[in-house]
Amino acid sequence: MKAQVKSEEIKGDFIHMVFFWLKNPENQSDRMSFEKALNKFIDTNTQVVGAHIGRPAATDRPVIDNSYTYSLVVTFPDLETHDAYQTDPTHIAFIEEARSLWDKVFIYDSSAI
Repeated sequence: MKAQVKSEEIKGDFIHMVFFWLKNPENQSDRMSFEKALNKFIDTNTQVVGAHIGRPAATDRPVIDNSYTYSLVVTFPDLETHDAYQTDPTHIAFIEEARSLWDKVFIYDSSAI
């Protein structure tokens, strides 16, 4: 019998999920540039309390949208910290550095209940 694993609570009550579709997702140079800019941004931003950078998982069910190129999930303690993040120089610099690489961005925000 498998031991039951206890899940950990996510740090932060506000979750900001960002999905990026690169213009040229097969271009390795573009992917490396995007990853470098995204990692630099997350490593230097002070508002984020938790972060996950990912690519679509190898899952295949009708309800899954894995058409994006990269995902970013960041957590904040509250809405006010998220709002400060939006105008933080690290966030603005990331957008300026990487926006030419993406074609589309979708964002989903969630507050704890």
